[in-house]
Amino acid sequence: MEEIERKFLVTSNVFKSEAFKSYSIKQGFLNSNKERTVRVRLKDDQGFITVKGKSSLNGLTRFEWEKEISKADAEALLLLCEPGFIDKIRYEVKSNHHVFEIDEFYGDNEGLVIAEVELISENESYKKPNWLGKEVTGDIKYYNSILSKSPYKSW
Repeated sequence: MEEIERKFLVTSNVFKSEAFKSYSIKQGFLNSNKERTVRVRLKDDQGFITVKGKSSLNGLTRFEWEKEISKADAEALLLLCEPGFIDKIRYEVKSNHHVFEIDEFYGDNEGLVIAEVELISENESYKKPNWLGKEVTGDIKYYNSILSKSPYKSW
């Protein structure tokens, strides 16, 4: 239940031609406290509820628990969420033994594109695609829970 990931800005749209999968994500937060967040997500027609703990000091590691729920339950819970929603398309791109998840944001976060890669350990090596830009791991302004309250367009 521990998630280890690195997060990067994306420098071009080349990842779209490399993607093997893409889907729409709409999400809101029932709780966006920095100690713990509770997220409700609709990924195409699948619902999910996720609890995330506080990040480690370097921002690489945090507790994550996720459970699939029905689309109807997710839609009902989204109505209870705090103000501010995330609307994005996620692309998945394989790079050697890893899969990068690239989020292209819409709405108040339009123009922001972030890539994440999940790792088995904090020191695990991975191949960086050419379109990977500045690392923003641990920079909380790029957390979805913060983007829902302080969107990219307002920076």
